[in-house]
Amino acid sequence: MARAWAGRGGFADNDPVLRVSVVGNSGSGKTTFASELGRRLGAPHLELDSVFHQADWEPLPAGEFRERVAAFTAGDRWVVDGNYSKVLDLVWQRADTVIWLDPPRHRVMRRIVWRTLRRVFSRAELWNGNREPWGNLFRLDPEQSVIAWAWTRYKIVRERYTQAQADEANAHLNFVRIRSDRHAQALLNRAGAEGLSGSVRPEGG
Repeated sequence: MARAWAGRGGFADNDPVLRVSVVGNSGSGKTTFASELGRRLGAPHLELDSVFHQADWEPLPAGEFRERVAAFTAGDRWVVDGNYSKVLDLVWQRADTVIWLDPPRHRVMRRIVWRTLRRVFSRAELWNGNREPWGNLFRLDPEQSVIAWAWTRYKIVRERYTQAQADEANAHLNFVRIRSDRHAQALLNRAGAEGLSGSVRPEGG
């Protein structure tokens, strides 16, 4: 079974946290958290969306996507955020820690709606010249609206990482499941103060 929190006492060992995969549903706060974690750990951060979504929202071919991710994760220290099944095996082969952001569904939806509104009205550039399309506010097709995607994927993502945490193939990984902003901030504070290790306590610990 993959290593997870050992009750209230943290992990059973004190292995340093050097290579972190941050995962979770759309709207869970992955990129914001991962960027700040990377800054506090002094580790480079890669947002998988920024690699996959090329100009005009064209997806990067799978082979090139894997090559770029493999090159980045060959480093000794890093933080990667994203759930792409096309490359997650590469990320987890090298990672020592998976931080799973799993806030309640109502909080995810509130965040994704406000984020979409902000991006649409500000016309902020996301990656490679792309901007949030207006259709994200009105369409019901999950393939055409990030809001609908976040709603329909919530249970799927939760089941996916619950199963991954119990999978023997992931026994080399420490899983940290974060359910609240308070727990996320506490972990960031710990990272900034003294770095992270397997002894970081779980929420409520």
